[in-house]
Amino acid sequence: MQRVAVTPAAAELIRSLRGTHGPLMFHQSGGCCDGSSPMCYPEGEFRTGSSDVLLASLAVEGVDEPVTFWMSKSQFELWRHTHLTVDVVPGRGSGFSLEAPEGVRFLIRSRLLTPEELAALE
Repeated sequence: MQRVAVTPAAAELIRSLRGTHGPLMFHQSGGCCDGSSPMCYPEGEFRTGSSDVLLASLAVEGVDEPVTFWMSKSQFELWRHTHLTVDVVPGRGSGFSLEAPEGVRFLIRSRLLTPEELAALE
């Protein structure tokens, strides 16, 4: 059980972006602009620190290395009871996220974790 999963469409886009940009990472800040959209960067381009939580190291078929998924601690405190799924939808997201020029954007879909899932994660 992981806190984060990816849809097949998101995995396809991740593979494409990996081929162009190298190893990738996501960061979910919870900011006001695109706050529900995870931002995709080349691995290490977004500096993480003590105010961030590593939620998952995603294994994406066709990508050699894990794709890390980070969230700000303050956002994690609000979302700690949720399972997140990275999806992709048509539209323009943030200009800082790697998929922006592709005419699509990553999106988070969430659901509450069951008590059993939450216990397994903690």
